[in-house]
Amino acid sequence: MADSPSVATVADFSAAMTSGQTFQLSGRPAKHTVLFFYPKDNTPGCTTENMAFRDLHEQFLAAGAEIYGISRDSLKSHENFKAKLGLPFELISDPDEAVCQAFGVMKMKQMYGKTVRGVERSTFVIDGSGRLVKEWRGVKVPGHVDEVLEFVKS
Repeated sequence: MADSPSVATVADFSAAMTSGQTFQLSGRPAKHTVLFFYPKDNTPGCTTENMAFRDLHEQFLAAGAEIYGISRDSLKSHENFKAKLGLPFELISDPDEAVCQAFGVMKMKQMYGKTVRGVERSTFVIDGSGRLVKEWRGVKVPGHVDEVLEFVKS
């Protein structure tokens, strides 16, 4: 897979995340870093997706993968959402959309009959060398987390 032209190196970035920590892509010890972008804390699809990652978290760790959720919500919103759902992984706050822009997940979407600009639900798997090895865009929540887990296990 290393010779594949579809494997791109992800530019290093850092961003504020829950538990008073700062996420830094470079130097992550995990075999895989799973970044999942979601539109908004405390909305039905995003809650379901976060709970699915939560419920399979131990299996992701066993496969050598670390999980991080990312949205434009504030750290305060993320801390409350994380506590409410009992999430065992950190949430990255991207209020200025820098990380969202770097991954190209900001899209025009239809919501309640109106066109709005928002985060397209997407998941990226980055290997220990900082290379993007798999991406899912326009994700539908049912079954998605299982698919990501199968990928990182393989």
